[in-house]
Amino acid sequence: MKPLYCWKCHSLLTNVILPMSRREECANCGADQHVCKMCTYFDSKKGCDEERAEEVSDLEKANFCDYFKPSFVIFERPVEDKSQAAKAKLAALFSDPVPVTDQTDQPLTPKELAEKKLRELLGG
Repeated sequence: MKPLYCWKCHSLLTNVILPMSRREECANCGADQHVCKMCTYFDSKKGCDEERAEEVSDLEKANFCDYFKPSFVIFERPVEDKSQAAKAKLAALFSDPVPVTDQTDQPLTPKELAEKKLRELLGG
């Protein structure tokens, strides 16, 4: 049997009995697993590809869909969280795609990075 991975935290799901119970949860993050986002019929752009399935209002909560089939794909982690996206946008303002680090190899905060770049531009 192929392994199943949590759609939310991407952890390997263990001890899952198929067909998957509506009450199945991820042991790591507690997310429901009998959800639209975990189904093979789910398309993140279009929604459910199963024409006969009833519309579900919350795609991340357990549902009673009779057409649910768990997806065996390894869900990809988001490339970056909101803070990383903000840092990348700030860095892009100064033509620096990667956040700069200081002497202690700790990433600079967006404020520190902006101040550093401004000082470099002004020659200080």
